[in-house]
Amino acid sequence: MDRDGGTRVPEQRAPVPPPQRSTGHLVQAAAEHGPEASGAGLRFGVLGPVRAWRGEEALPSGSPQQRALLAALLLRDGRTATAAELIDAIWGEEPPSQALAALRTYASRLRKVLDPEVLVSESGGYAIRAGAATLDLAEAQELATAAEKARAGGEKSRARDLLNEALAHWDGEPLANVPGPYAENQRTRLAEWRLQLTEARLDMDLEAGCHAEAVSELTALTAAHPLRERLRELLMLALYRSGRQAEALAVYADTRRLLADELGVDPRPELARLQQRILQADEDLARPPADAPVSVPAPVRPAQLPASVPDFTGRASFVRELTSRLASAETTVMAVSALAGIGGVGKTTLAVHVAHTARPYFPDGQLYVDLQGAGQHSAEPDTVLGAFLRALGTPDSAIPDSMEERAALFRSTLDGRRVLVLLDNARDAAQIRPLLPGTAGCAALVTSRIRMVDLVGAHLVDLDVMSPDEALQLFTRIVGVERVSAEREAALDVVAACGFLPLAIRIAASRLASRRTWTVSVLAAKLADERRRLDELQAGDLAVKATFELGYGQLEPAQSRAFRLLGLPDGPDISLAAAAAVLDLPEQETEDLLESLVDTSLVESAAPGRYRYHDLVRLYARSCAERDDLPPVERELAMSRLLDFYLATASGVYALERPGDRLVDHLEPTTHRGLVFDDRHAAQDWLYTEADPLLACVRQLSGPRTLRRAVDLLYAALDLGESGANSKQYEATAEAVREAARTWGDTQAEGRAVMTLANVHQLAGRFEPADREAQEAMRLAGPTADPLPLCWASNARGIIALYQNRHTDGETHLTRAIEAFRADDNRPGEASALCNLSRIHLAMGRTASAVTLAQEGLDIYDAMGHELRGANARYALGLALTKGGQLPAAADRLNEALDVFRDSRQRLWEGMTLFRLAEVDLAGRRPAQAAANAEMALTVLRGIGGEWRRGNVLTVLGQALTAIGHAGRAQVCWRDALVIFEELGSPEAVQVRALLSPLAAA
Repeated sequence: MDRDGGTRVPEQRAPVPPPQRSTGHLVQAAAEHGPEASGAGLRFGVLGPVRAWRGEEALPSGSPQQRALLAALLLRDGRTATAAELIDAIWGEEPPSQALAALRTYASRLRKVLDPEVLVSESGGYAIRAGAATLDLAEAQELATAAEKARAGGEKSRARDLLNEALAHWDGEPLANVPGPYAENQRTRLAEWRLQLTEARLDMDLEAGCHAEAVSELTALTAAHPLRERLRELLMLALYRSGRQAEALAVYADTRRLLADELGVDPRPELARLQQRILQADEDLARPPADAPVSVPAPVRPAQLPASVPDFTGRASFVRELTSRLASAETTVMAVSALAGIGGVGKTTLAVHVAHTARPYFPDGQLYVDLQGAGQHSAEPDTVLGAFLRALGTPDSAIPDSMEERAALFRSTLDGRRVLVLLDNARDAAQIRPLLPGTAGCAALVTSRIRMVDLVGAHLVDLDVMSPDEALQLFTRIVGVERVSAEREAALDVVAACGFLPLAIRIAASRLASRRTWTVSVLAAKLADERRRLDELQAGDLAVKATFELGYGQLEPAQSRAFRLLGLPDGPDISLAAAAAVLDLPEQETEDLLESLVDTSLVESAAPGRYRYHDLVRLYARSCAERDDLPPVERELAMSRLLDFYLATASGVYALERPGDRLVDHLEPTTHRGLVFDDRHAAQDWLYTEADPLLACVRQLSGPRTLRRAVDLLYAALDLGESGANSKQYEATAEAVREAARTWGDTQAEGRAVMTLANVHQLAGRFEPADREAQEAMRLAGPTADPLPLCWASNARGIIALYQNRHTDGETHLTRAIEAFRADDNRPGEASALCNLSRIHLAMGRTASAVTLAQEGLDIYDAMGHELRGANARYALGLALTKGGQLPAAADRLNEALDVFRDSRQRLWEGMTLFRLAEVDLAGRRPAQAAANAEMALTVLRGIGGEWRRGNVLTVLGQALTAIGHAGRAQVCWRDALVIFEELGSPEAVQVRALLSPLAAA
């Protein structure tokens, strides 16, 4: 046990210098003794077992005493060690009588392994001379020194990365199993250096805002080094910055009691001051301290502004006015300017240009977001705030869940900074209020189709069409001076026909520029018949529609068909493969059409292989589809092909993840094929990338003719509901489809939709509504004998009954599920029910049966190549083995499951597996590791899984903390868990009260 000294929180510490001089190669002085090539390809390791390699080949290092000799020579940096020194290093004060002969034997053996030029004899001793060889300790020393220099130079992120690289060189205990007093002394020294490096890196973690992630590691370290007050201080600070003030104070109380019991001393004054600052809720302590400007690198400076168009024209008075307003941000509480105008008038173009002009006034960065306010699904403020906070350097783990908390953190993060926020395409004032900075120095620039009259304090700007001179100048820049100068009057006719609307002018000019055989007069003549529509500029969107009509009228037949049909889907964008399905064309031909539409500015290229419509262009494309004699059946067929594409592809992804699962055999048939994947990672990437367009397709196609396929698409994409990232959208879509099924009176579709809702509720820990929905799904499936709800609802009700401690009911449901799956010849479904039944038996005290059932389920999954669901079986088996006392086997199964869940991005199951590993560690009397795993589980499960699961993790964390002497912090965890269980009416509250009662009595 140790009681450290040194600088205290919240002051900053530089990385700890290495214990010896740092050298790039094993022996810096080797060049004086021999060629560099003598050790070419050799590598040595002492930060773990003493080992040697030549290239990738491991070399034999011999007996423990032989390894002790090698270690003693490696740690002398090429200097000669006498025989007497080596004998003392290996055997100490009582060497054997033949020590010298044994030493020579060891040296001879090593020389044969390493080459005579590497281990040399001189002056009655030995030395290792291998200039080109590397030693892991030397590499770690170099990295630590570089980290210290980077920290001193203000490069904190690089210093942190370098320290992590240095620490990565350790492979367990240094000089592991090497005998002798010299090795023992060096082992102690290297272990202490490693701990100092770890403290320095954790210090930098907290400075970087990674306090939530640091709690798990600090909990384990304080358990391993209970008297090391530096670690206790860092843990208190990490907990406090994670919003866990009560636990931070409990750490101090535990430390004070431990020091009094063990050493008869009080905590150092610095630790006591930290406690007082936490008690006072010191605001400066709640965030990393600011360094002196000379040593601190610039904070994250987002530069998210879209590129300003190179041919920006006119608007000089607006540019001056808005730039002046933004420049005044430093002396006002907050400068907000809101631009309003009809679609196509150039609000975004002007705002982006002004924002670039004003960049010098906002040296700390510029944020940008398209709020999609003109569409049906505008951006949610909480989602935008999350993106902004990440762009400003806030780690995901520190971003709160609620919009109010995110908005508060956003304003706090901007405090003291000078940042410009460009909020483009806003729906209304309510959407943008949470996104506004709140302090002097920052400014917001807003564009919207409506005037923000209810945005208090905003500087409102009504943007009108261009003046004739500006309009002609813009047209000339795009088309070219030569062509316009030759036909100036025709050019004036063109811009007048466009109503001087910038977007209309840009589209018309782009069409003309791309057709070299046209003259300006030809374009003017084409516009003459459209004058009546263009004169309808005062009608708002009709003016924009007239402008788009110009570009649309110039399309070839294949282009216009693609433009009309691809505007039908509701998703935010569309992939090339999905677009090919809509058009019923090969991908290459589809890509050519889309790229030609991109050239016309009617379609945007969102990313390689992905395309999107501006919201107004999409509306125009749909009006064209209805207006231009496109039969309704063709529109319906296009959307039906898209639905088929998504359903066929999602079914393939499901089947790839779950070979042999009969669910895909019960889905509605499709006539249009989807994508086929050989690699499950590529399949998962597709599913998560397509989540928004896929769920939008389900919602859009919930009419009577496509309802069943839409519901089945939701069923096949159930991984989106389990991932955590798309759970809310998935649930909202399931609700919408369920209502549509009720409206259309489709019992089968309703039963399946209700089953997806039951699954969503169960995953969120809402067990009562989950059970109701599962019961309703079974009722609806009765008349149709639909195997999907009949099988899966029974399975779901069984696991729900487990969570509600209704074990007899659960056994009944799961027995029925097993029978139903077997009748359907659904072996993976049977395996799932067997694993769930295993957990029921485990809860009923039938441990042996639980192990057998889980193993049966696992055998089925493994035989069918189910990697992901096999992980679920390993999870169930791990629980049963834990209860049966087979802890090493339980840990193996759970770690196997954990690897798969992480690889498959299943955050819920990753977090739950960490929780179960904490239980195994607790049962195996490894409380420090149990606490670390429980802390990681809390971090992973943040925002998913529901409060009931969080309460269970807190209960186990409290037990682990008690075992490592953190009784006060444990009590805080149990109290939080008790509040959760009491609010939910969960029986687990009884156990937590029992855990708290001895502490309360004390």
